[in-house]
Amino acid sequence: MTVTIKQLTTQQEWMEAYAVMVQLRTELTVEKYLQLLKEMMKDGYMLFALYENMNMLAVAGLSWRVNFYSERHIFVYDLVTDEQYRSRGYGEKLLHYLHEWGKENGAHYIALESGIQRISAHRFYEDQLGYEKWCYSFRKVL
Repeated sequence: MTVTIKQLTTQQEWMEAYAVMVQLRTELTVEKYLQLLKEMMKDGYMLFALYENMNMLAVAGLSWRVNFYSERHIFVYDLVTDEQYRSRGYGEKLLHYLHEWGKENGAHYIALESGIQRISAHRFYEDQLGYEKWCYSFRKVL
């Protein structure tokens, strides 16, 4: 089995990624997905996908950030493995790729957020990948 990872840059690739992304972002319609994706890409958002034998199995969306506490880092907004391929290590492979890609491109950290209810995802990040839970993230509807 051949596993490859690449950045998605064409609308055809973005549409292929939608089928995986909507499993995490269930409220997205195709129209809203494309509208937001194009706007986010203007601000540096990038999509990466993991393929096995040319089948897209996992998707990650990220962008560069710079701040006082994490310096130059990559922030993963979206990470999802196609539900029929979960628990087979694909998300881990994709994150390991992003760790190396980030280091090669000058990142000091990789950061992400995970919904409070996603207990198994938290165990995955902390126990399998060595991520630290070090803050809470808050938001307010305006």
